[in-house]
Amino acid sequence: MTTTSPQGRTDLLRPDGSAVRVLVVDDEASLAELLSMALRYEGWEVRSAGDGAGAVRSARDFRPDVVVMDVMLPDMDGPAVLGRLRRELPDVRVLFLTAKDVVEGRIAGLTAGGGDYVTKPFSLEEVVARLRGLIRRTGSATAARAGSLLAVGDLTLDEDSHEVTRGGRSIHLTATEFELLRYLMRNPRRVLSKAQILDRVWSYDFGGQANVVELYISYLRRKIDAGRSPMIHTRRGAGYLIKPGE
Repeated sequence: MTTTSPQGRTDLLRPDGSAVRVLVVDDEASLAELLSMALRYEGWEVRSAGDGAGAVRSARDFRPDVVVMDVMLPDMDGPAVLGRLRRELPDVRVLFLTAKDVVEGRIAGLTAGGGDYVTKPFSLEEVVARLRGLIRRTGSATAARAGSLLAVGDLTLDEDSHEVTRGGRSIHLTATEFELLRYLMRNPRRVLSKAQILDRVWSYDFGGQANVVELYISYLRRKIDAGRSPMIHTRRGAGYLIKPGE
């Protein structure tokens, strides 16, 4: 079993702002690794298992949003594994991988709640596209960067209307505060250095006046975190990040 952390582009997020979770189940280790790499590039968190029993154990701890699973596994078939997964994750969707071009097999998987299938050999682009469709249909993730709305936990920012709310309460920001918050929210859970923030928000180097970042971070905290679980955090010597309040 292996786990990979999101390191690439991310335009689908869980409602709490964290990365989408995908469980890859295939007894062919090289294929599982290839799929994991492609999904990690999408910015998703990935865990893999080589058989049905391992998939059930991983899902219990990992709580995936979607599963990519070979129909034929060493210990049990895919639909049987899905049946076990559904006992604890009733809404989980599965993309079946099958080498058999048999209509009955596909229908059986879909009837069991699999959601979709691809036939081997397949392209990684097709797998990613099918997974995106499944994730959107589950409602377990939001296209937080696909449109004008950014969301991290209960904090939302509309890039078109410049409206900001937390927990449904409207928050008024100055133009600079808005740009700083937008940059943080476009990079949830990622530590951003003062130099990066200066370059992105102010578009030039303040030289010895880097404390302007600290000043505007304090302004945001007063408006975003006042009376609530803090979302804006400092990593001493590294920078700042935003993540859902605990």
